Amino acid sequence: MRSVTEQTRRLMLLDSASLYFRAYFGVPESVKAPDGTPVNAVRGLLEFIDRLVKDHRPDALVACMDADWRPQWRVDLIPSYKAHRVAEEHEGGPDEEEVPDTLSPQVPVIEAVLDALGIARVGVEGYEADDVIGTFTGRATGPVDIVTGDRDLYQLVDDKRGVRVLYPLKGVGTLQLTDEAWLREKYGVDGAGYADLALLRGDPSDGLPGVPGIGEKTAAKLLAEFGDLAGIMAAVDDPTSRLTPSQRKRLDESRPYVAVAPKVVRVAGDVPLPEVDTTLPRAPRDPAALDALATRWGLGGSLQRLLSTLHA
Repeated sequence: MRSVTEQTRRLMLLDSASLYFRAYFGVPESVKAPDGTPVNAVRGLLEFIDRLVKDHRPDALVACMDADWRPQWRVDLIPSYKAHRVAEEHEGGPDEEEVPDTLSPQVPVIEAVLDALGIARVGVEGYEADDVIGTFTGRATGPVDIVTGDRDLYQLVDDKRGVRVLYPLKGVGTLQLTDEAWLREKYGVDGAGYADLALLRGDPSDGLPGVPGIGEKTAAKLLAEFGDLAGIMAAVDDPTSRLTPSQRKRLDESRPYVAVAPKVVRVAGDVPLPEVDTTLPRAPRDPAALDALATRWGLGGSLQRLLSTLHA
């Protein structure tokens, strides 16, 4: 039986790639290691984590990673999924994502620093970070803060379970606290309805076509009237429903897309997560390795401030 403390502890889940991309573009490339290698993403991410821990005091923290940023099972369903972001195709393995030249070398450094700190880092082959986040969220027994610059994860917002999204507006000092009230005001849906809205609307940044002629406002109105995607598609087959002729036609013609898109758009909740200690560390797991990394990459005050925050 879990103790009350275990049941109520606050879990923070980081959409790591989303955050280090923001750090990369938000911190000048003039921030470099002693050998002149840019470390703006590394130091920026450490500053982000420091601020998040200070401001939100999680008991547990997981840096969720993209082991596969474009899983084949999603591409098999919708071939255009993230296709425009492929830098190089690899037969029999994950395609390579287009990433700035000076960011790619920083990712292994980020991973090594997180490991030496003892911050749990989880990526699972065949899944995106979103899926790892979705599975951790589904298994959580206490409140969850998801930190991401990806609106797709709004679908996990659930006031009853204390699940909210912290969406960075400027760095991580200014966060949009996304709960169901905010979603209803902005989009007219709750967390569960956001995936259906995104599916209908489409998302060019992810290569999702959506239903032609069904934009965000129309999708929200249809969901308000018919409840969910299944209700909308049932209305297509009901001649007495209050769909306009053009809506009925477009939805009917989009049946092949609508049939497969839910599995692509909705985050997986059944990722085989490894056993990992998610407790926020008070002290580094590997002080010697961390010291070597700090010296090699010139992590300076960014790392020291985070260490002080963790210790406190």
